[in-house]
Amino acid sequence: MNAPARFDREPTLAELLRALPRGHLPALLERALGPRWEVRDAGGARVLGPGLDGPGRDGPGPDGAPDAAAEAPLRLGIDVLGRLSGAAAGVADAAAWLELVLAVAERYRMAAELHVESAHADYHALQAQHVALLESERRYRALSAQLEERVAAQTQAIEHAQRQIFHTEKMAAVGTLAAGMAHEINNPIGFIRSNLGSAKEYVGALAEVLLAYRRGDAAAADAAWRGHDVDALLQDFPALLAESGAGADRVAHIVQNLKAYAGVDSAGAAPADVAEAVRAAAAIVAGQLPDTVTLEVRLAPMPALRCDAGRIRQMLLALLHNARLAVADAGLIRVSGGVDGAAIRLVVEDDGCGIAPAIAARVFEPFFTTRAVGAGMGLGLTVARDIAAAHGGAIALGRGATAGTRVTVELPLAGPP
Repeated sequence: MNAPARFDREPTLAELLRALPRGHLPALLERALGPRWEVRDAGGARVLGPGLDGPGRDGPGPDGAPDAAAEAPLRLGIDVLGRLSGAAAGVADAAAWLELVLAVAERYRMAAELHVESAHADYHALQAQHVALLESERRYRALSAQLEERVAAQTQAIEHAQRQIFHTEKMAAVGTLAAGMAHEINNPIGFIRSNLGSAKEYVGALAEVLLAYRRGDAAAADAAWRGHDVDALLQDFPALLAESGAGADRVAHIVQNLKAYAGVDSAGAAPADVAEAVRAAAAIVAGQLPDTVTLEVRLAPMPALRCDAGRIRQMLLALLHNARLAVADAGLIRVSGGVDGAAIRLVVEDDGCGIAPAIAARVFEPFFTTRAVGAGMGLGLTVARDIAAAHGGAIALGRGATAGTRVTVELPLAGPP
């Protein structure tokens, strides 16, 4: 990829003229100067125009000679890029107008070449990252091969089975969330698309008015202004953009919550804010609840805990999902947390159907479920218990304050063993 031209270099007159609409520019200059005109660069080479030879537009003057010609410099800032020659009566005004057009073309050129220069720099940065990723992949493959040789077959099978259980439960939860999240995202995306359609119409109306003004047709410009009700359009445009921005922020918030649940940025055990993990899981579930179900979050100050934040979020989401199923279409889910002695205590409580005493001893068994076929895999509480145990903690079930179920999780402040 060849290096692009620097955006801050000095342009030539021919280069700037190439960026302008060649069909319209000569016609406009001929209208102002007649058929005898030309544009020459700083070196004297003609870059535009038919030249000064030949009779004027209206033939020879009274003395039989062609109309008098004059020339004016074409400047860009303090630099003279060339000269415009033509009928003396209009050359100064035409040169002033052409200088404005060249200034606009120069700004456009600088912006375009700055963009190309930036893209070129990004390309080389990506190439360097690609090389680094290839080297990282090579080292990873070598390390993976060594680990596979060292791990005993039975130990590997046990670890693989445990990972599959966690992964299966997490994928089941993601599947349950997918439909609701699609609805949550489609709402703002819908009105953003609608607003973009309106914005396109507004820009078209403004373009029509501006083009009429540029042609010097004030009557057509005023008619277009009134016809498109540009006054109302200009008042509505900022609100339209603000609403679209709010919708985009909402989509970003939803994606951030999903990213937090997925543990994209998690790197194993590290000091983490448990309260933030609770809020992230609650935010995901809250978007799926009907108006008749209330979710309350009451958290006391808690210190940072050394833990796997992604696993903690997964555990909380499994407990909240069970509570959501228990309350059905109406009820209350309450999440509370705080420090109790040498541990952080988290409580998820609902006023739903509760757990029958006959099955209370089996609720932590893998794949045990009272749900209908397809409504659950029976891994939620199993995974929650294993995550709590992996952090040196414990989980217990009991009856809620009035009805339903209370699940209590205790995680030692000392962190996992």
